[in-house]
Amino acid sequence: MNGGPLHRRLRRLDRITVPNPVFFITVCVRQRRTVLADARATRLLRAEWENASARHGWLVGRYVVMPDHVHFFCAERPNGTRRDLSGFLRQWKEWTAKALCRSLGLASPVWQRGFFDHILRSEESYAEKWAYVRDNPVRAELVKCWKDWPHQGFVDFDQPADL
Repeated sequence: MNGGPLHRRLRRLDRITVPNPVFFITVCVRQRRTVLADARATRLLRAEWENASARHGWLVGRYVVMPDHVHFFCAERPNGTRRDLSGFLRQWKEWTAKALCRSLGLASPVWQRGFFDHILRSEESYAEKWAYVRDNPVRAELVKCWKDWPHQGFVDFDQPADL
């Protein structure tokens, strides 16, 4: 397969650049345990997102905490030193796992290995992803209207234009 059409197309991916990218992130609880849709858990996760700029060099936008996973948007802090995305998420998962275990009595490990990330390429993409995220509690039949879900919000930016 070396040099075939698929291989040539994949080699182009290292040349795709998006200025000031916003990432859509999903992190799942190990074994999809339903331990997060709790006000205490949401406060602990939000506290680490609020510290992400100073601690890791990343800004956090909108988020939704579901019972067994979280979705959030993040972007590099402009003109700041930062960890790469994998380093930021590794540290975020470590700090939140310790806090969740200590405060909620959860067994470790809390998070599944890895995470899902998607780089957003346009304002429309952000709106599309946000609509998907915000409606997650409705699709899961946890609430009738997304605005009624208490485990959501934003930290540093509400829209990419706010960066």
